Amino acid sequence: MNTSDITTIAPTRVVVLGGGYAGAMAANRLRRKPDVDVTVVNPQPFFVHRIRLHQFVARTGDPQVGFDAVLGDGIDVVVDTAVRIEAAARRVHLASGKHLDYDHLIYAIGSRNRLPEIPGAADHALSASDWAAAQRLRERLDTLDSGAPVVVVGGGLTGVELAGEFADRGLAVTLVGGGVLAPSVGERGRRATLRQLARLGVDVLAEARVTRVQATQVTVEMDGHERVLPSAATVFATGFVAPELAADSGLTTDGIGRLRTDENLNSVDDERIVGAGDAVAVAGIPLRMSCQAAQPLGVQAAEAVLARIAGDSPKPVDQGFVAQCTSIGRHAATLQFTRRDDSPARAVVTGRLAALAKETVCRGIVWNIRREAARPGTFSWPRNREATAEREAVLQ
Repeated sequence: MNTSDITTIAPTRVVVLGGGYAGAMAANRLRRKPDVDVTVVNPQPFFVHRIRLHQFVARTGDPQVGFDAVLGDGIDVVVDTAVRIEAAARRVHLASGKHLDYDHLIYAIGSRNRLPEIPGAADHALSASDWAAAQRLRERLDTLDSGAPVVVVGGGLTGVELAGEFADRGLAVTLVGGGVLAPSVGERGRRATLRQLARLGVDVLAEARVTRVQATQVTVEMDGHERVLPSAATVFATGFVAPELAADSGLTTDGIGRLRTDENLNSVDDERIVGAGDAVAVAGIPLRMSCQAAQPLGVQAAEAVLARIAGDSPKPVDQGFVAQCTSIGRHAATLQFTRRDDSPARAVVTGRLAALAKETVCRGIVWNIRREAARPGTFSWPRNREATAEREAVLQ
């Protein structure tokens, strides 16, 4: 045979933007097909276990995991940040000035804190929404003495976790809810959460709203009156938005910047771009930003790409929720079981048992990614309504 007649088939290049829960799982799943070159672009040279960031800032846990421990062999990691996607050319431009060409792109860049337009917030607010923000907050907390006043703004699950962690560390914490505390859980779970925060000494102002933020104090409005709270550190946990990458690249986004996709996770602008995780708004499926959603979405995004490579049609997204687990310090938590649509069921577990469950979940998330790295294709989840109907009946 004349070796010059042999045609070399180039591998399919898949670039994964983001090395978090969705991105890491997607990259590992893609290894089911050996002739796919996978490159992960991530701002840090390590995996950030994001649901431990409140522990990181309080020095009660470490969210850093080496990529060599969670990504499979042969996956390239580029430590950089994507600044623009040139969809027509199938090219990603990076902050370093370099670029990466791709055949398929998985968009899994996560989310960041949404800062409301409150006077002084842009100058004085801190958060723990991502690695860089958490580092700044940790540095601030390290300067504070025990008993120093800290104000946490936002009564959702992230705000509750931050307030509990700070109080457990010995800080004097006020939690400004801005409405109903922990609105996503049921009434039983909410009462338990309030009891556990009270045991830690957290002053909960559930209905108060912040009107002004200054360097050492926060002004809130409650019951028609203003109150000034001393604050050595003001931490906002007021919800999340997606980074601007998709919008800056001319791709269609929703009102909080998430890439709009069809039911198969394809960008509505370009089927070569597939979304996963917090940064994606899937047509017809409201999904809470969470690692619980991100991991299955990462797998489904990878499967969509593999289907395209094989010439098949991707399957529609099939996604559901199981529970919401909120740590409250190191020794308590609220475990609210949910229906598939994430609405609260009757079943609630609280206290130390729930804290143990939360720690098990935290460890299990990383274990899932490692297992997928070792054996691509092993991760699974309840993929149809029939599979979860029996569980939901029990939780009623």
